[in-house]
Amino acid sequence: MREEAARLGWTRAAVRAAAKAAGLTEAEAHLAAPGGPLELLEAFAAWADEEMAQRLAALDLPRMKIREKVTAAIRLRLEIIDPYRHAARRGARVLAVRRLAPLAARMGWATADRIWRALGDTSTDGNYYSKRAILAAVHGAVFARWLLDTSPGYVDTWSFLDRRIENVMQFEKLKARTAMAALAPRLALARLARWRYGASAGA
Repeated sequence: MREEAARLGWTRAAVRAAAKAAGLTEAEAHLAAPGGPLELLEAFAAWADEEMAQRLAALDLPRMKIREKVTAAIRLRLEIIDPYRHAARRGARVLAVRRLAPLAARMGWATADRIWRALGDTSTDGNYYSKRAILAAVHGAVFARWLLDTSPGYVDTWSFLDRRIENVMQFEKLKARTAMAALAPRLALARLARWRYGASAGA
């Protein structure tokens, strides 16, 4: 279907062509993907996510910093779909339609979630959602940049990716400093209370 989508877009004509190439009848193709082209587009994204996770597992992740891991994940995913760039571009055009915004958001979230799970993230609190929301936004921006990139070896895209990751890291540092600044007065009061009233204060 990836080859057919590159030529015909994510359309029913492409589904019919893919089914014919696979030796399937239209009825069998419908049973395999009752959601039609959009279901197959989502499956294409899920395939890229799983391929990315497998290639990530082959890296020496414990020796890498978090920014290096995330950068590697996004680069790997783009490299995986590079042979199907025309299909990916046509898919992006489909998802740009307003009524398909929920599907685009779901696919972006799924990619971000797969990356974090591949990197061993076990958060279950608010960080679970914030990490995925931020990464989905970064990946979406880099993906859009990659689709338009004509530089040799996509050097402009990789530079753009590095800047986006740096932005996120600076934001996380600012967030941590803000949290510590907010906590400092309470810590000072707790120390003062212990000094004035003994160790039982604040228990």
